[in-house]
Amino acid sequence: MKILIIDHKETDREKLAGELKARGHDPVGVGDNHQAYQCLDGASFDVVFANATGPRISGVELLARIKGDAWRDTAVVMMSSNGTIPTAVQAIKLGAFDFLKKPVVGDTLQNLLRDIEQHRQSTVAAAKRPADSSDVEREVVGTSEAINRVRRMIRISARTDANVLIYGETGTGKDLVSSVIHRQSHRREHSFVKVGCTLLPPALIETELFGHKEGAFTGADQPRKGRFELAEGGTIYLDDVDDIPLEQQAKLLRAIEEKVFERVGGSKLIRANVRIIASTKLNLLDKIAEGTFRQDLYYRLDVLRILVPPLRDRREDIPALMEFLLARISRRQPCQIDADAVGLLLRHDWPGNVRELAHTLERAVLVGGGRVTAELLEAEITAVPSFGTLINGGGKTHAFRGRPAAVPSPETPPFSGHAGGFRAMIEFAERQLLLGALDAHGGNKTAAAASLGMKASTFRDKLNKYGIH
Repeated sequence: MKILIIDHKETDREKLAGELKARGHDPVGVGDNHQAYQCLDGASFDVVFANATGPRISGVELLARIKGDAWRDTAVVMMSSNGTIPTAVQAIKLGAFDFLKKPVVGDTLQNLLRDIEQHRQSTVAAAKRPADSSDVEREVVGTSEAINRVRRMIRISARTDANVLIYGETGTGKDLVSSVIHRQSHRREHSFVKVGCTLLPPALIETELFGHKEGAFTGADQPRKGRFELAEGGTIYLDDVDDIPLEQQAKLLRAIEEKVFERVGGSKLIRANVRIIASTKLNLLDKIAEGTFRQDLYYRLDVLRILVPPLRDRREDIPALMEFLLARISRRQPCQIDADAVGLLLRHDWPGNVRELAHTLERAVLVGGGRVTAELLEAEITAVPSFGTLINGGGKTHAFRGRPAAVPSPETPPFSGHAGGFRAMIEFAERQLLLGALDAHGGNKTAAAASLGMKASTFRDKLNKYGIH
């Protein structure tokens, strides 16, 4: 590979150039960023090694220019003798392949170059087999501003190998977001391995993640690969990462930072060429303050952040989600839902989020023999009064919200479960809900919007859509 080294310290520059030449690469060394720009303008480089600090222009500024210009496909490795975690996070967010402590030599350099070469090859291969971009629109359902932000962050995350931390309540769809990111990334030809950290006993987390050597402990009759080895080349998804015990977090941090680990009971270093996606339903900064989560691990995971909103904060997406879920539940068989049943769905707080909506609809379809009524849904929603407690692990249970002043009458005919019928039903139910909310609040649009859990701007847009003034 043709490699550009930018370092104002001549001895460090020459030492790295010598290591690279010995490994069969073609290095070019320069002492400042002005010379670097001249080299980049005059030749094509596969890799750039840049010092994070330097005279006049910092390495981070240089990185931003490289990734924002014609050289954006060049792998940039940031180096520093005393770099801070915030600087490293900033560099990774800007597109750096890695951020390493100087000197970059020996096995660290060898593993880095191997990872860069594999990344280049997989990127070329992925380009020949483009991902289906409609996957994001098809699976991440909704048109709200909040869900549009999620889709935008999925696309950004899919273009890089940077670690991703997904925040969201139970049932919001964090698993779905992580899998879509993987399928859109250049790693999609490799494994996607999920680790449910909550489900693993603390004593077994280390062997589950990193495997164990034969005889490592009583019962270890044969060697076993861990999740990191099974995910080689692909993505490992750490669901509820906050449940990993503090004593196990150091080894996870090492696997992320140095891209190597050992099996339990072993001493052989194993490469960890995986992309990390983690999720949590908690505020990790609170866990750090409590002393139960490492701050350095948090900064390594929270490079790209995706906030998946609760369903109660995006009620305008419920009709589209309902259509998507009913089509999946009924498997395209005849299915009917009453218009006032849709109104009930729109008013419920959904403490279990999309998961609760899906389970509620599935039970209603099965019990109702393919027809979903408001009475049936209300019975399903209130059948388990502690549902919110069961889903979210404690705290206040969200109550079913009452019926507004004006709603579709029970005599309104049901709409059949085909696309045109669903759309007509959705529009009818939405219009009636808007009118009912306005009537209940004396025409006050702000109060009416709040009663339906909508933003005032969204409420006004829907009024315009249905010609309500």
